[in-house]
Amino acid sequence: AMAGEGGAYRLRCSLVGHGQDVRGLTRGLFPPGGFVSVSRDRTARLWAPDGLNRGFTEMHCMSGHSNFVSCVCIIPPSDLYPRGLIATGGNDHNICIFTVDNPAPLYTLKGHKNTVCSLSSGKFGTLLSGSWDTTAKVWLNDRCMMTLQGHTAAIWAVKILPEQGLMLTGSADKTIKLWKAGRCERTFTGHEDCVRGLAILSEMEFLSCANDASVRRWQISGKCLQVYYGHTNYIYSISVFPHCKDFVTTGEDRSLRIWKQGECAQTIRLPAQSVWCCCVLDNGDIVVGASDGIIRVFTASLERTASAEEIQAFENELSQASIDPKTGDLGDINANDLPGREHLKDPGTRDGQTRLIKDNGKVEAYQWSVSEGRWIKIGDVVGSSGATQQTSGKVLFEGKEYDYIFTIDVNESGPSYKLPYNITDDPWLTAYNFLQKNDLNPMFLDQVAKFIMDNTKGQTLLSTSAQYSDPFTGAGRYVPGSSSGSSTVPAADPFTGAGRYVPGSASNAVAPVGGVDPYTGMRAYQSAAAKVENIYFPKKDAVTFDQANPTQILGKLKELNGSASEEHKLTEDDLIILEKLLSATCNNSSETPTAQQLQTLWRAVNWPEDIVFPALDILRLSVRHPTVNENFCSEKDHVQFIILLLKFLNPNGKQANQLLALRALCNCFVSQAGQKLMMEQRGEIMTQAIEMKSGTNKNIHIALATLTLNYAVCLHKVNNIEGKAQCLSVISTVMEVVQDLEAIFRLLVALGTLISGDTSAVQLAKSLGVDSQIKKYASVSEPAKVKECCRFVLNLL
Repeated sequence: AMAGEGGAYRLRCSLVGHGQDVRGLTRGLFPPGGFVSVSRDRTARLWAPDGLNRGFTEMHCMSGHSNFVSCVCIIPPSDLYPRGLIATGGNDHNICIFTVDNPAPLYTLKGHKNTVCSLSSGKFGTLLSGSWDTTAKVWLNDRCMMTLQGHTAAIWAVKILPEQGLMLTGSADKTIKLWKAGRCERTFTGHEDCVRGLAILSEMEFLSCANDASVRRWQISGKCLQVYYGHTNYIYSISVFPHCKDFVTTGEDRSLRIWKQGECAQTIRLPAQSVWCCCVLDNGDIVVGASDGIIRVFTASLERTASAEEIQAFENELSQASIDPKTGDLGDINANDLPGREHLKDPGTRDGQTRLIKDNGKVEAYQWSVSEGRWIKIGDVVGSSGATQQTSGKVLFEGKEYDYIFTIDVNESGPSYKLPYNITDDPWLTAYNFLQKNDLNPMFLDQVAKFIMDNTKGQTLLSTSAQYSDPFTGAGRYVPGSSSGSSTVPAADPFTGAGRYVPGSASNAVAPVGGVDPYTGMRAYQSAAAKVENIYFPKKDAVTFDQANPTQILGKLKELNGSASEEHKLTEDDLIILEKLLSATCNNSSETPTAQQLQTLWRAVNWPEDIVFPALDILRLSVRHPTVNENFCSEKDHVQFIILLLKFLNPNGKQANQLLALRALCNCFVSQAGQKLMMEQRGEIMTQAIEMKSGTNKNIHIALATLTLNYAVCLHKVNNIEGKAQCLSVISTVMEVVQDLEAIFRLLVALGTLISGDTSAVQLAKSLGVDSQIKKYASVSEPAKVKECCRFVLNLL
């Protein structure tokens, strides 16, 4: 029977094998109907359904971690591994990859700096891992492709979404983040404690569970559609039934809960405090792993249900469990007021309802089973002699922690109400709010306030530091964007009247390198009826911005020098020096730029940002000269040089400066020294440059695309897969927003150059969904180069 048929779940089997807590489960692909479990005992085990009876057989036990194993997922089949692979993450910071028939790992992925506690696999062999080191990593085969940084505490849950390139991470910082092509697109806030689990419902919706005892259903767009309450403590794991929106959860309240149509339809208690993990098999059966090291499978199918003896043994084990009242899982317990065994003669009102009785001075807990119409004993309550509240630890109510939760019965026949209270609260105000919230008669105010005071007598403030002790790293937190540039001058354009010098307005054409170069618009070329040859990529040399009008640049520099403050003003001699530098670097003259010229240029490029652009333009042109390139990009000065250019890539800065800084960076690639510096500082430069995507200035977009292309040219030569991953992420992100076809063309050439001759890069581009992103450009009519280049790229993908 499938989950949808509404039958109650009962035990199918209990599997003993692991020596300690079972921390992770996933349904297997091979053998069909099986699953994989991982444990604190440092092993992973593959289980196959037992053909003869209702159980499972352990196929084999896999070892490879030097510490606890905390998570597991299946990597889908590929040509090389038609039965798929098994990935496990552990407290030893490693990820082990196993084949289904070998107990030793095929290989190990190293890179995280703390426990790997969550794994998810995607198409084309990608694997996403989440760690207590606050990062998630994307792996392809045996290499780390990119690291997702942005959370400020451990990442407990990760999921790759069905739509390519989208990934989710849930963290102890209480947020969930959506990543596209390696960049954070959106942050979901709402949970009030660590997010522990994620489950995908569809391309548009997902579920999350958290230590705040709630489950939330979200839209990818950021909207929280629903909050589900039911658990009374941390929820560790969530899993969805196949082909529907129903789901199961497990947590620290010793229960597995089955949710149908948004309601908790069934609660199954287990004889273990922490129910760490669950997964749903294809036939709708539910597998759960817990702190007692036993795996239990529950089924709604009568033919797979365990025998009467096994079910009796399970209930006996459950009835002997000791329940600690401090966890608050059963509400308040006052042993003196509890009824005797006769209380169990009255039937319960809903499935999973708990009832406490006192028998021979012992407190016992029972749970009502609707399907069987009887009370099932779920344990003995220990240490509950006469305490009227949990004096230690916090109790959860609607996902929030309180010092007390009182149950108030206003009249005999009516329902009872929960009143949460913290020692720091005002009893009168709490009583007033409680009556308001539950629409109760205000005349009860004195009574309720007195009840609170009587029951919290002599309580001093408890320390609230008794948090769940998971080792989150508080140190060295990463705060994105904390190092942003300082400029906040609005981007008003200083260029108005005609005939003025406007950087880059003359033409976006790049000087021809001889032959038909697609970058030039110099000479249109017709594609012959014959097969079009790929003249576009892989591109071998950097593309530079060479167009110049020295007279205009110098004229503007002189004009602005007139308005410069005394400390910045250049002398007549300085201006002549810069003129010489320009002619030395623009007119292919034999003169070599001098140290004095470069010092003067350095003073000019450090002008205030509202007047600096002509100096930046001189820098852009002169950095193409080997001497200048060597001077600015060599070991001794390069740090200030990069800091200077990145300062101009501030989204709030002036557009002229943004444009010229990007072009200067592109032109750095002409010489060895420049290439080396650009590659060393790649992470910083790319991160800053991508911020320029948000504007609407097409020249800036073309310069950004060209920078990406020049990186692709370098990366194609050295074959650095992490660098390629960053570059692919930038291409994908910029493609989303750019309209200008010249910029698109350069991004397509960059993409083609990056993936040429590299199967890993092709796989990664596919997993980021780049192919679907660029398809539309295959039908662009003008300029023809866009369409042709796009088709060559699509052929590779």
